[in-house]
Amino acid sequence: MAYYQNILETIGHTPLVKLNRVTAELPCTVLAKVEFFNPGHSIKDRMAVKMIEDAEKAGLLKPGGTIIEGTSGNTGMGLAMAAIVKGYKCIFTITDKQSKEKIDILKALGAEVIVCPTNVEPEDPRSYYSVARRLAREIPNSIYIDQYNNLSNRQAHYETTGPEIWEQTEGKITHLVVGAGTGGTITGTGMFLKEKNPHIQVWAIDTYGSLLKKYHDTGEIDMNEVYPYITEGIGEDFVPANYDMRVIDHFEKVTDKDGAIMARRITKEEGIFVGYSAGSAVAGLLQLKDRLKPEHLVVVIFHDHGSRYVGKIYNDQWMLERGFLHVKTVKDMLNARIQDRLIAIEAHETVAHAIELMQHHDIGQLPVMKNGEPIGSLSESGIFNKLLRDHHIRNASAEEVMEKPFPVVSMDTPIERLSAYINKDNGAVLCKDESGNYHIITKYDIITALASA
Repeated sequence: MAYYQNILETIGHTPLVKLNRVTAELPCTVLAKVEFFNPGHSIKDRMAVKMIEDAEKAGLLKPGGTIIEGTSGNTGMGLAMAAIVKGYKCIFTITDKQSKEKIDILKALGAEVIVCPTNVEPEDPRSYYSVARRLAREIPNSIYIDQYNNLSNRQAHYETTGPEIWEQTEGKITHLVVGAGTGGTITGTGMFLKEKNPHIQVWAIDTYGSLLKKYHDTGEIDMNEVYPYITEGIGEDFVPANYDMRVIDHFEKVTDKDGAIMARRITKEEGIFVGYSAGSAVAGLLQLKDRLKPEHLVVVIFHDHGSRYVGKIYNDQWMLERGFLHVKTVKDMLNARIQDRLIAIEAHETVAHAIELMQHHDIGQLPVMKNGEPIGSLSESGIFNKLLRDHHIRNASAEEVMEKPFPVVSMDTPIERLSAYINKDNGAVLCKDESGNYHIITKYDIITALASA
């Protein structure tokens, strides 16, 4: 029978997959090392197990012990999975910019998760680095695994990721492209490959708000380079010990927006459901296209799975709020927001009920419906004026006191055209989708869309 003794034995030997559409403008072959085939759905499984096993050999991790780590999510998942198999407890500190999905998965794996603020210095006692170190000092029989400065991190990739890529490409690889975070993947993999062929180019993808590129280029740690960024999994506000900058030939910075958009393109155009850093890696590669030739063979690391970002880069509302999506039509606007059912009032229902609906849903206008079609509208200001004149209209039907119906526009109406319909006297428009359902668009919806365009 062919089976594994435990889930940890399935780590590694992930496939190389050729990219076709998103890299069509490049003259060379581009292969993705798809690391979400690991059981924890990320490349971090490799180094998580290596760090634990090396700690065991060194006597730093004893039976029944607690593993403590500051993580952006993926390392924690690898550690938690290994801890289950090996019988350890886990406590993870994580920044508040990480996706909810990552936090929920860590908890599902039995870990305790402590969320810390992002926008503080690494030495700040509130930072996720500092909190992890403090807990390791306070909790008996615990170890701070420290993926940033634990050289077992890069050694894992020297022993596994690098050899796999060399073997899979039959030694023909010319360029390695990696999103740079802790430094373990790019340094360990790059060290092995350069030992095989020193002419291989190792390109690191960084993000704006990180100091790594400037440190690589100048040797200077410039804190003026550091500011908040959204991209997950790459970039740092200090230089981890896992880096050997001599291994890296070039650093390229990619914006939060370009990384997010490219991740969505890879998913839609290649059918590979990738995480944020994969989008950044490919976006950075495209920025460097002038350095590539037809004979080159590029390998790009796809670190993790897109399921960890469904509440972020794969959520149109999240993308719209950050100006990462361009909304052009009414249909775009509806696709980019949370699709709730239309809040409306039936013609026979009372004004008192309309007021309750407005208060409960925090809205200022309601369509009045009859037999499934809009026949009028109620507005907060209109009801207010009528109540001042006659308190008894609370018991009147909506049909008795309604104003004119909201205009109905088509789904392909450009946003700019809506200004012809929405004004001080008319606060909303309606549109009907392909299935016959009505939706309302208010002044606030338009302001949000245009501000993010």
